[in-house]
Amino acid sequence: MANGKILIVEDERKISDIVKSYLEREGFSVTVAETGEKALQLIKKNFDLMILDLMLPDIDGESICSSLREYSDTPIIMLTAKSSEDQRVKGLGLGADDYVVKPFSPRELVARVKALLRRTGKGEKKILSFNKGALKIDVLSMEVRKGGENISLTSTEFRILLCLAERPQAVLSRLHIVNATHGYDFEGYERVIDAHIKNIRHKIEDDPRKALFIKTVYGAGYKFIGIPD
Repeated sequence: MANGKILIVEDERKISDIVKSYLEREGFSVTVAETGEKALQLIKKNFDLMILDLMLPDIDGESICSSLREYSDTPIIMLTAKSSEDQRVKGLGLGADDYVVKPFSPRELVARVKALLRRTGKGEKKILSFNKGALKIDVLSMEVRKGGENISLTSTEFRILLCLAERPQAVLSRLHIVNATHGYDFEGYERVIDAHIKNIRHKIEDDPRKALFIKTVYGAGYKFIGIPD
C-alpha cells in the first residue's frame, strides 16, 4: 500500500495518537480531526479512508457518515464504544463499511484498514513519479526508472527508497527505516542504513553531493526531497 491518506475522527487524544502512530508506521499519511465540525471541513480533501468515532463532542458520527455518503464512497470504519447489535446494524445501514468496538487492538485496526483499501481499490498508487518524471517508482513490479532508464536496485535498496519516497519531506530516523524495511526483530545495527543510502544515491542522483532526492538531516536521519508530480 503506497501513500494512502487516512482521516481519523476521534476526540480522545490518546486513542487518535496511538492509531495515528500505527498507521504512519505502515506508510500511511494521517490527519486527525477531534470534532465533527472539523471532520466536515476536511472530508472533501479526497481521503482514501475515514476512521470515524461515533461519540463526538459536537456532531455525532452517524450524522457525519450520512453527510459523507451524500456525495462520496470513501470507505468508513466506525470506531465506537457502542457494542450492541442494533447500533452496529444502524451504523452499517448508514453507509459504514466496517465497525470496530472499543477497546480494540491497533494492529487489528490497521489490518482492517489495509483489507478495506484492498477491497475498494482506494489508496493504491502503482507508480510514484517525482521531479516531472525524472524518477519513477513502480510499487508493484519493484522497478525504478531514472530519466526513462531502468535502475537496478537490490530488494533492500528498493524498500528503503520506497519507505522514504512514500513520505516526501518527512525526516525519517535510521531506526524508523530499519523497522519499516526489515521488521521490528531485525538485529542488524541501524547504521547499515547509511551504506544502503549511499548505494541508492549513486544510482538515482546525478551528483550524490548535490541531492535531488535523498537528503541527509544530520543528527536525525534522512528526508526524501523529490517533488511529487
